Amino acid sequence: MRLVEPSLEWKEQHENYTEEWGLERMVPSSMDLSGFRSYEEYLKALDMRVQGKGQWVPSSHYFLVNNFNQIVGMIDIRHELNEYLRTIGGHIGYSIRPSERKKGYTSYLLKEALIICKELNIKQVLITCNEDNIGSAKVILNNGGIEVDLFITEEGLMKRRFWISLN
Repeated sequence: MRLVEPSLEWKEQHENYTEEWGLERMVPSSMDLSGFRSYEEYLKALDMRVQGKGQWVPSSHYFLVNNFNQIVGMIDIRHELNEYLRTIGGHIGYSIRPSERKKGYTSYLLKEALIICKELNIKQVLITCNEDNIGSAKVILNNGGIEVDLFITEEGLMKRRFWISLN
């Protein structure tokens, strides 16, 4: 298992991953390919996020790739929080390919993300998940997460909020 940054090399794998999500909202949204005319256009838009240009905060994006060179997960690490991320999104957004869930990849992915956060000198990491996402909540708790509250979005979604101390 390894983390790799999105690049043209991963275009086909990324497209296949996205297709597997179907009509469900893609998580993390930074990895959603819809609305882009080409993969090159997507990579340029992703670079804007990386640099923190426009409405974005600086961030890092990775694919979790298995030994067969298949993308099994994706992660978005936000280096700082704005108002929206402070309430809903947090520092880390991640997902596992639907066909690869419940195999321990999420725990590995979050553990690796926390190492990167520590390298970025982020001392307190905020992670959120939907109230009904019991699996994600368990992974966060198992990685040192302390649940602080429940936030209700404008759309009426209930988000559980967790802090992980990296001191």
